[in-house]
Amino acid sequence: MKDLDAERDEPERVWMRIRARFGDPAITTKDGRRRTRRAAASEPFTAGRDPLGLGGVLDGLVSDAGWQGEMAQGGVLAEWPRIVGPEIADKTAPEGIAEGLLVVRCVSTAWEQQMRLMRADITTRIIAEFPQAGIVGIRFVGPQQHSFLKGPRTVRGRGPRDTWG
Repeated sequence: MKDLDAERDEPERVWMRIRARFGDPAITTKDGRRRTRRAAASEPFTAGRDPLGLGGVLDGLVSDAGWQGEMAQGGVLAEWPRIVGPEIADKTAPEGIAEGLLVVRCVSTAWEQQMRLMRADITTRIIAEFPQAGIVGIRFVGPQQHSFLKGPRTVRGRGPRDTWG
């Protein structure tokens, strides 16, 4: 044993004495055990070590978080011009989805009525292209009208009357 100690340099002999006295740090310390586990779990050229593309990472995140429905609903809103066509998309705009009901604002009451007639066809297309969106119906609304019932100059009573005729 003395011959081996003579062949080693001073730092190596000190290390061997510390190791003999206190034990192997890879076994006795928490940090050493963590490093040992990490080194054993990370082997090159094994399954799961290949880098993933950004699309694969995002798909995994969406599925792990359970966001498929919300992402499909966002797809319906983003793809509205493709779903209904550019001419109809110029006259309508989806406002949002609440409890499976898609709300679409139209530029006029005439377009609102026309879209009501096309409701079944549009709903069928949406369900076929975005089944995870959970769309069960569409509500078409006309342009926003000014309300005399709200605002800083509201007067109690029967409201505005025709004063010029």
